[in-house]
Amino acid sequence: MTDPVTDLAARPLRIAYSPCPNDTFVFHAWAHGLVPGAPELDVTFADIDITNGMAERGEFDILKVSYAVLPYVLDEYALLPCGGALGRGCGPLVLTREPGVDLTGRTVAVPSEKSTAYLLFRLWAADTLPGGGVGKIVVLPFHEIMPAVRDGRVDAGLVIHEARFTYQNYGLHCLADMGVHWEQTTGLPIPLGAIIAKRSLGEETLKSLADAARSSVRMAWDDPAASRAYVLEHAQEMDPAVADQHIGLYVNEFTADLGEDGHAAIRGLLTRAAAEGLVPPLGRDALNLV
Repeated sequence: MTDPVTDLAARPLRIAYSPCPNDTFVFHAWAHGLVPGAPELDVTFADIDITNGMAERGEFDILKVSYAVLPYVLDEYALLPCGGALGRGCGPLVLTREPGVDLTGRTVAVPSEKSTAYLLFRLWAADTLPGGGVGKIVVLPFHEIMPAVRDGRVDAGLVIHEARFTYQNYGLHCLADMGVHWEQTTGLPIPLGAIIAKRSLGEETLKSLADAARSSVRMAWDDPAASRAYVLEHAQEMDPAVADQHIGLYVNEFTADLGEDGHAAIRGLLTRAAAEGLVPPLGRDALNLV
């Protein structure tokens, strides 16, 4: 059997992250061999619901995943302290056709039931809806959710990413901001997406990956124009101004380093979600950072 650490010298590391502007901005320098001493990457683009499944199956060396999937994968993967999405004022939104809709017993479209957005939604519902629930949850690809709400196929939709900036174009209303609820009830930043890497790569390699991710973030900040073509190439026909807003919101100080507040936010989310029966409980040392 090939030793995974020795094998690093013979092959690029397989990484999967989304084509969203924040991920392409963060990983541009590393993916293009511009970070001195960083391992070579073999990049696959996939939406986060796909990468969540990849992590559960143990595929790829490095993955961008939802924080919500960590309790299912931390035996095999370690959480890197940088490169992910966590911040303030960046939470998922619940959208409706009319303002002030009572969601009790209604149908809500969500992008995934193993997404951080869904955990934040369920925690919001537990605090604000009678009985803590809605009538029915429907899983749709995130780009189909706003049209489904607009066309009346569902009563409400939980949206993520650039939908924060574009939902008015569909004539929709923001019923609630999951991030505002989270920040008001916890005082912590909002955990969204994590970078994880295979524990089998070894502690030294994992630390070098964290260093490479952090360097890539800082290089992107130092020269934003360098990643521009890469970002727009993969932004799925997104308006460049929206792409800039997307990066400005989701790439922040927590992307360079989770720090104490970031780590507390992740543990707080997953501990409360476990108490609600939404995810398995975490082991005491499961979230120890590389």
